[in-house]
Amino acid sequence: MIIKTRHTGLVVKDISASIEFYEGLGLRVWKRENEKGHFLSQVVGLEHAEIETAKLKVRDGSLLEILEYKSHPTMPSASKYPPNSHGCSHVAFTVQDVEDVCFQIVRLGGSVVNPPAVSDNGLVKVVYCHDLDGILMELVEELH
Repeated sequence: MIIKTRHTGLVVKDISASIEFYEGLGLRVWKRENEKGHFLSQVVGLEHAEIETAKLKVRDGSLLEILEYKSHPTMPSASKYPPNSHGCSHVAFTVQDVEDVCFQIVRLGGSVVNPPAVSDNGLVKVVYCHDLDGILMELVEELH
């Protein structure tokens, strides 16, 4: 039985650029390391895998892990992931001011998909954005 979420992992093309992007949004690097060896190769299912990873902490203590495969080229799909892609759809973050975070995302090289929209029940304002790798992010501002 699952007891808690450990982290969310995102494969990126350039880990240093992605760290700069996410730090610009308020996350902080907690751990950065190079991983390789039999155990890693067994876990990811790729022979001779070598990955540089960075775990970034969100203020609530949750973790975002970004991974750059050094041994196996990243295989990007679309330049920007559409919301209806099969598999992992998006990473969602709660933010204080959705318009300000959208501004920061664009300033840091990402993009905004839609203008912020208020839910029918008036409880949240939501926007979809893309990071540097086109990975879809959902930003939610609680309005209560």
